[in-house]
Amino acid sequence: MLELSAVNAFYGRIQALKDVSIRVSAGEIITLIGANGAGKTTTLMSVSGIVRPASGAIMFEDRNLNEVEPDQIVAAGISHVPEGRRIFPYLTVQENLDLGAYLRRDRAAVRTDLDYVFELFPILSQRRHQPGGTLSGGEQQMLAISRALMARPRLLLLDEPSLGLAPLIVQQIFEILGQINRENGTTIFLVEQNAYMALRVAHRGYVMENGSIVLTDDSTVLLENEQVKSAYLGV
Repeated sequence: MLELSAVNAFYGRIQALKDVSIRVSAGEIITLIGANGAGKTTTLMSVSGIVRPASGAIMFEDRNLNEVEPDQIVAAGISHVPEGRRIFPYLTVQENLDLGAYLRRDRAAVRTDLDYVFELFPILSQRRHQPGGTLSGGEQQMLAISRALMARPRLLLLDEPSLGLAPLIVQQIFEILGQINRENGTTIFLVEQNAYMALRVAHRGYVMENGSIVLTDDSTVLLENEQVKSAYLGV
C-alpha cells in the first residue's frame, strides 16, 4: 500500500532523513520507534506532503506522492494525526469532526462514520457542543483521531498518540487503534516513543536512529531484541 524508497529529506542544510525505506502493506499496523530527533515525525510529514523529499520516492497504491499537495493526499485516502493533536480549540467537538469530513460528499456515510466515532469515544458525544480547547488532553487526542477517521482513510498516520497522557488513557487509545484496524481493515502507520505499547499493538516495527532505519522485524521479535530492550524498553 505505502512504500518509501531511499527517501532523503532536509531542513535547510540539515539532513533529517537518510535513505529511508519503509513498506506498509494493506491491513497492517506498522510502528516506527526511535529517540527524540531521530526523524520519525519528518517521515510522517513526508508521507502527508508537509515535507518534500529531496530524493527517493513515496508511493501510495502505485501513485507517487512526492509532488502531490497535502489536501490531495487526504483525498487519496491518507489521514494524519499530528504530534500534539492540533485540534481547533475554538471550534466545538462537532465542528472539528465536520472538518475531518470536509472533502467528502457522501453525506449519509458521513453520518454513519460520525456515529462510529461516537461509539469508539462516547465522551466525545457528550462533549460534542463544547469547544475543543476545553477538553482534557486525553479527550483532545480522541478528538484528533476521530477527526482523522471522519475522512474515512485507508491509511491512518499517527504521531506520538500517547504523548503527555496518563497510562490508563494510553492503554485505552492503543486498544481502540487495534479495534479500528480489526473492524475496518484500516492500515495504521504509528510513530511512537512508547516503544513497548507500540510494538504490542503493531504487526511489524522499524527502528530509526539519526534519520536512518537501523533495524526492522516482526514486533514480537523486536520486543525480545536485546538492542531494542536496552535502548527503548528500559530492560
